[in-house]
Amino acid sequence: QVQLVESGGGLVQPGGSLRLSCAASGNIFSCYAMGWYRQGPGKQRELVASITTGGTINYADFVKGRFTIFRDNAKNTPHLQMNSLKPEDTAVYYCYTTCQRIGVVWGQGTQVTVSS
Repeated sequence: QVQLVESGGGLVQPGGSLRLSCAASGNIFSCYAMGWYRQGPGKQRELVASITTGGTINYADFVKGRFTIFRDNAKNTPHLQMNSLKPEDTAVYYCYTTCQRIGVVWGQGTQVTVSS
């Protein structure tokens, strides 16, 4: 069993920063990737960033160097540092992990609102 609890969302002005965290627990040794999707108003859910157990990192084009995904020493708690936030970053951000024989497990989502 794998569970994800994410935190760090909130309201921030354009140009500001937020850090999202995703605490993973349970039987996670078969999990090989973690990251975030987001879903803005009237939009489809889209991948933001991911990181694998091998250290491979992928970013969506719209991040444009503004976001950084990293994980702690336990390798089961990723963080998404979001800098230079734009109004179009407003969305619910969903942490996920992909695990062998389990599939995809989702966090509960956290709201990020970028507005002046």
